[in-house]
Amino acid sequence: MFKRIWIIFLRDVKVNTREFLTLYILIFPILFGIGINLLAPSINDTTVDLALLSGESSEMIGYYEEFAKVEQFDDLKALEKRINERDNIVGIVPGENGYHILAQGNEPESVVEFSKMIKTFHDLEVSIEDTNTTLHDFGKTKPPFKAMFVNMSLIMTSVLAGMIIAVNIIEEKGDNTISAMNLTPTTRATFIMGKCVIGIFMSVYGCIAILMLTGYGSVNIGQAILAILGCTIVSILVGFIEGIKNDDVMNAAAGVKMLFLPVGAAIAAVELLSDKWQMLFYWIPFYWTYKGNAAILDDVATWPQILLYTGLVVGLSGVVIAVLAPQVRKGLE
Repeated sequence: MFKRIWIIFLRDVKVNTREFLTLYILIFPILFGIGINLLAPSINDTTVDLALLSGESSEMIGYYEEFAKVEQFDDLKALEKRINERDNIVGIVPGENGYHILAQGNEPESVVEFSKMIKTFHDLEVSIEDTNTTLHDFGKTKPPFKAMFVNMSLIMTSVLAGMIIAVNIIEEKGDNTISAMNLTPTTRATFIMGKCVIGIFMSVYGCIAILMLTGYGSVNIGQAILAILGCTIVSILVGFIEGIKNDDVMNAAAGVKMLFLPVGAAIAAVELLSDKWQMLFYWIPFYWTYKGNAAILDDVATWPQILLYTGLVVGLSGVVIAVLAPQVRKGLE
């Protein structure tokens, strides 16, 4: 049985590398991980940008760079053009009676006040060493938005696992291999398990790739893989259903993408609603996966917690399987 499962998996890998859609799905986690790194700022990055003329002293520029992002310009005209762009950036330029603060006029008041204060502190030669304040943090070194994007992308890999299975089932139907399977020693259960392997591979590979590329490689990889595999059960089942009932790849992919509705609802519930309203979303498997991933990414997850969340996901998935399994069985006859 295991040999036949392995043969089915190898055939899926070979077919998927020839099709653009499935090949894109396979490299999607890498692209998404790179995109997160490009878009998500560091937790220590300041939100204040300053524009200075390049002729300023290196000591002054170095002082400002300790507290803000500094952009340098060769002349005043280029600096003013930059200030008039859509983002919030304030210029500090020399004038006849000292330095002037240049602003577009629609910047937040806090940004302008920060610029005034940093210029004042520089004139007074105030340094970080002069403060008697001690900074304490809670150990979080990753920005919250980055963690949210990574969490979302991890769940998306499970949805993509279902999509790739749907595409593979349609390929099998086109080659008439499903009908031919009934004339071989390969049982229906072996065929289903063989087709599931590519989905499991997609989830595990995508999970590891995203965590490594986004700087979360130090988290408990075992917990992360277990959490993702739990919600992959639903995606794989939906992928089978859509592959069986559709003869067109795009229609099947569109059907699998309907999973993004419960995924979006689960994420919105965790991020936007108070605890008393979140019980309305307990029935969504992705809700528990998202909560488990959030704990894993914050390095506060425990094995009992992840096992509980994964158990709830598997239990809810079992209900879905009980409802949809007859359709899979009928489609493979």
